[in-house]
Amino acid sequence: MSSFQPDEQPTASSFARPLGPSSRSQVPDFQVMTILGRVAELRAAGADVVSLCAGEPGGGAPTAVNARAAEVHASGRALNYTPTLGIAELRQAIAEHYGRWYGLDVDPARVAVTTGSSGAFMLGFLAAFSPGDRVAMARPGYAAYRNILTALGCQVVELDAGPAVRFQPTPALLEEAEATHGPLAGLILASPNNPTGTMATREEMAALAQWCGGQGVRLVSDEIYHGVTYGAGDERGVCAWEYSTEAMVISSFSKYWGMPGWRIGWMLMPEDLAGAISGLSGSVSLCPPASAQYAAVEAFTEQSYAECDAQVAGFARARALVLANQDRLGWTDAAPADGAFYFWAQPGDRMVEEYSTSTAYCEALLERAHVALTPGTDFDTARGEQYVRLSFAAGEAAVAEAIERIVDFQNGPHPRVPR
Repeated sequence: MSSFQPDEQPTASSFARPLGPSSRSQVPDFQVMTILGRVAELRAAGADVVSLCAGEPGGGAPTAVNARAAEVHASGRALNYTPTLGIAELRQAIAEHYGRWYGLDVDPARVAVTTGSSGAFMLGFLAAFSPGDRVAMARPGYAAYRNILTALGCQVVELDAGPAVRFQPTPALLEEAEATHGPLAGLILASPNNPTGTMATREEMAALAQWCGGQGVRLVSDEIYHGVTYGAGDERGVCAWEYSTEAMVISSFSKYWGMPGWRIGWMLMPEDLAGAISGLSGSVSLCPPASAQYAAVEAFTEQSYAECDAQVAGFARARALVLANQDRLGWTDAAPADGAFYFWAQPGDRMVEEYSTSTAYCEALLERAHVALTPGTDFDTARGEQYVRLSFAAGEAAVAEAIERIVDFQNGPHPRVPR
């Protein structure tokens, strides 16, 4: 029976439950985005900042993609909802891309176009994993995997994949994880990896796919950096569907095609998840960005591939510049950057002594030398404060200028940064 009298009205203070954010939302900020915000503030104040903190290719989208986007917007056509998994022309073009690069015969019905790879991860994780499921990922690894899974109520099992295994997961690490934590529901494999740039070989991909298939573990293969490779192993990267179509393959136009802000990606859907992914997509996002879909069809022309390959050649020159100057930088324990456009290393001994953490080092470098790098804390929850990530996606000129500023900064006086 209510304790209120007939002439009384309940008030907010009558209820004990407080308002506030959910427990699932308590994930750390993505430091890359925070640093980009500070870069924007410094530039607005007139500072000449060299930003090497984000994986943003400097060359932009292929010419044909830009032209098609301009045509779509100039036509005055209504940009209404598209089919929830993407327009037929784009799904067909993506399927044909897998024939071109990997020799795979992909049914366009198994292609889901998404709002960037981030949208694909959200849909895929929702479809494949239940709250409480254990999902493994290599450490160091991309922070968004961990944060999205945590927000969905999954248990993230980090595999300590260091230099001895080239920063990639192995069946032995997975066996150890299951012995320690219990059965796994999924494994996220990133090849090339962010932040290390290392790649799984064909033999390693086959071994992981076989292990996952035998254990009933869903393999999630992040192939967003395919095509951005430097002659290590297979030219473009190894696709998980070459070994198992039970894997979830996720990719995007953001890196090789230079289209991060277009927010357009895709997923190759395992057959048993296709219905769930379609249903979820209709509620979570309705459809991917319409104009980006129409334009992205042009990403698969001969001219577009040639332009993107030329941009990758530019990344290779920037990468070579970083490697040639590693001794001048004094950075150590660097990962072999086989692909992507990142250099993962520890600042030199003097920097460690002066700043003690990579976060403090990066803060001082940005404020005093106007060079933006990313501290390793986004990517490694155990040893991230010992590492930094340099992105050479901005190109050779930006990297050359940044290296000189970093060397000058490291050779100058370094009063401690207040913490």
